[in-house]
Amino acid sequence: MSRPDVVTFGGEGQPVLLLHALMGRASTWWPVAPWLTRYGRVVGLDARGHGKSPYRGGQWRTPDFVGDAAALVRELGAPAVVIGHSMGGLHGIALAAEHPDLVRALVVEDVGVDLRGRTVDDWRALFDAWPVPFPSLRHVREFFGPAGDYFSECVEERADGYHLVAGPHELFDIAAEWGERAYWDLVDRVRCPVLVIEAEHTIMPAGQQAEIAARVQGGGTHLLVEGAGHLVHESAPRVFQGAVEAFLSWALHEDV
Repeated sequence: MSRPDVVTFGGEGQPVLLLHALMGRASTWWPVAPWLTRYGRVVGLDARGHGKSPYRGGQWRTPDFVGDAAALVRELGAPAVVIGHSMGGLHGIALAAEHPDLVRALVVEDVGVDLRGRTVDDWRALFDAWPVPFPSLRHVREFFGPAGDYFSECVEERADGYHLVAGPHELFDIAAEWGERAYWDLVDRVRCPVLVIEAEHTIMPAGQQAEIAARVQGGGTHLLVEGAGHLVHESAPRVFQGAVEAFLSWALHEDV
């Protein structure tokens, strides 16, 4: 596609839509996309305030992100398999709830739907501890360790070094919504099959992801990945791939 905020990873047939986490961008899905092309045309969307999205400087809320994803699936012309990480998982749940005709199957990775009481102060403290700007991509990779490749996709070079592509103030504003409301009403309206992949070292409330899988109407499966951190597809890539492929083979009724 010619849109700057959409990354086309390859493949043909039904859409496979990838939704990234807060601070991320569509290109962070490159390690996962090659094997997903077996299941259709794989595309990733830069969320508002992230990557190459034309939407900047606004006070974006969940319905804004969901509307963008729904419009893209309609443009692609068929119900999609949707895979979302963290923030992208929440948006995938909302998309499946609000537009059930657009989502054929859903995978959510280390997602939270009830973070009431959390504030953006933790995010501010985290960002304040980062040595931004980073002098080089090598410094980005060294600072973030096992997640270095992921975060090297999330920065851009400026005159004084490397900065997050997504502006911190926009990130704080997006995250602030999550501390104000729960999204269980959306979970209860999801009618497609759902795979919930939870990291052992999750940053989400205990027990919540298993409950998501138990409450969706279309049938949910919960997998706890031992040893994995929040970026399950980076810290446990083989387990993540095996789980997603097994789920899609069942959910899509395909012998692959």
